Amino acid sequence: MTELLEDTTRASASRLDESGRALLFTQARTANSFSEQPVGDAELAEIWELAKWAPTAANTQPMRVLYIRTADGRQRLVQHMNEANQAKTLSAPAVAVLAVDTDFHEHIPTVLPFRPELKDVFAADEEMRADTGRFSSAIQAGYFILAVRAHGLAAGPMAGFDAAALDADFFPDGRWRSILVVNIGYPGENPWFDRLPRLDHSDVVQWA
Repeated sequence: MTELLEDTTRASASRLDESGRALLFTQARTANSFSEQPVGDAELAEIWELAKWAPTAANTQPMRVLYIRTADGRQRLVQHMNEANQAKTLSAPAVAVLAVDTDFHEHIPTVLPFRPELKDVFAADEEMRADTGRFSSAIQAGYFILAVRAHGLAAGPMAGFDAAALDADFFPDGRWRSILVVNIGYPGENPWFDRLPRLDHSDVVQWA
């Protein structure tokens, strides 16, 4: 009985408390303006160090991150953003361009050492490689946003940009392909839009 109680206590202690859930989910919002408070290289590095631990298909980890902090880099990026996203991107102290590495399979001997032959399987099947890359990089993008929030920063994810033009500018060798742009910083003036409704439990969840 004592061991059972100890196990239960450990499990309860490891559960994210209400403030943690609010930070990541229930009170978190997409920021649309940012303050001038800078975001340092160490903070940006820590975001990835946290996000990298979440699962992907066969541990392939196909998502890549380009951090843009300089004024020149931001001006280059803004010209590829939809007009509605330009001002908020200019106001962000840091921006992450999330991309999929189309040759992610080259790292399989490192990330999946007990199945190194899977590298050749992906190399021979372009469609499977593309599907796996899209799926796993998409869920990694979600992890990345949560990692930004976990560091006390606001994230402004955006899909409104000219991906082909952005890729030609920042990833000219064609190996990386952008999937999402995420503004990162501390909230500025009037940063939040009204929260939009979420679907009800009965519309989403089934039981079997």
